[in-house]
Amino acid sequence: MPDKPADDTLLLVDPDLDFLEWATRHLAADNLRILRCDNAANALKVVEKTGVGVIVAAMDMQPLGGMDLLDRVMRESPQTLVVLTAGFPTTGQIIEATQRGAHDVLRKESLAFELRSVVENALQTREERRSAGHADAVLPSQDGRVKMIGVSRALQGVFKLVGRVARSDAPVLIAGESGTGKELIAKAVHEYSPRRQREMITINCGAIPENLLESELFGHEKGSFTGAIARRAGRFEQADGGTLFLDEIGDMPLGIQVKLLRVLQDGSFSRVGSNETLSSDVRIIAATHKNLAEEVAAGRFREDLYYRLNVVEIRIPPLRERPEDIPLLAEFFLQRITRKNGMARIRLSAEAISALQTHNWPGNVRELENTIARACALATSNILLPADIPLASVPVKSPAALTAALDQIINLAPTGGAGLLDWLTRAAAGRTVERSDGELKEAAAMLGVTITELRKLLKR
Repeated sequence: MPDKPADDTLLLVDPDLDFLEWATRHLAADNLRILRCDNAANALKVVEKTGVGVIVAAMDMQPLGGMDLLDRVMRESPQTLVVLTAGFPTTGQIIEATQRGAHDVLRKESLAFELRSVVENALQTREERRSAGHADAVLPSQDGRVKMIGVSRALQGVFKLVGRVARSDAPVLIAGESGTGKELIAKAVHEYSPRRQREMITINCGAIPENLLESELFGHEKGSFTGAIARRAGRFEQADGGTLFLDEIGDMPLGIQVKLLRVLQDGSFSRVGSNETLSSDVRIIAATHKNLAEEVAAGRFREDLYYRLNVVEIRIPPLRERPEDIPLLAEFFLQRITRKNGMARIRLSAEAISALQTHNWPGNVRELENTIARACALATSNILLPADIPLASVPVKSPAALTAALDQIINLAPTGGAGLLDWLTRAAAGRTVERSDGELKEAAAMLGVTITELRKLLKR
């Protein structure tokens, strides 16, 4: 291999010659040298002879696939950054590729919007790492069993973050509304981690009374309280060498938070009714539907514990912010429910899918699953129409609440400059673009303006 990759050289690898031609034109720049290959074997020869800063490669190549190419490059030229592309990358592919060391994983249908910015970022990252003499460590691939479904960029960003954080022992805080799948994400972090051979133990902090939660976490000695008829190991002992998932951590009483903090600080604890100090090697993953920063400000959650838990935060977007995932999820639930109950195949009509996508889904994925289950139970034919889907009515925010929110915005808005109305307009435009993941067409539709008008707002 060359002494170092050439930072200004990009290698495109794809069996589709039309794609190679388009990508070359799309990415052309004065300071960038672009090379092309139609298979991974030739790509490895190019990397060996000339050195490459960034590679953009298709996953679905034969006989040597994109993942195989990634492994070889990470082993033989670890400073080269690899971006993988696929028509519809699965959850496992995204997590595994990220864990193996891929800089990014992109869907082919989004390349027209994302490829240039991702390549520019990779080239910049490559230069910064070379200057700092830094190279990422990469773990071998893992065979994860968790099935997560979603093609939205927001959810695929979650998958990539799971791949990165899984290889460390850092505490993880998973935030998201009820029903978004926080426990599923926790399982993925565990199953793609070096601790996957040991158990992940789950405890719901809000479902157990305070006087029993301490015993549940740390165990107790015989006779330490009424009903303690024998010594019992707590969850920390049971999870030794594995992962402990603390669901709804925001509901944990303050008294237990103090004792949890001690375990996080030095790994030591004592059973209820014992003076013996025990230790446990446990990776902590916590989840909450509450805003813990607000809970800290209100005095309901310890600030020091919050920062101990929130080393890496994974925020799961609500279902209403990723409607493109709804058809896939609905179809998955349909197949699972009909197969489990021995029912004939049931399909969703296009009108039914449209109705599902326009619903607000306050209960998120859990509500969608229950809705599909009810529709299957009440179905009178093998095709579900909008009338067959029992969608719950969504509460409308009261005008008084909206007025109060607007008053707060006005009070907090900066003064001077072009004026309050101009600031509100620009702020609304910028925030809407963020919530639509940079999709200007979608953001413009939400704002009720044309894309040209939206671009003018963003420039201001």
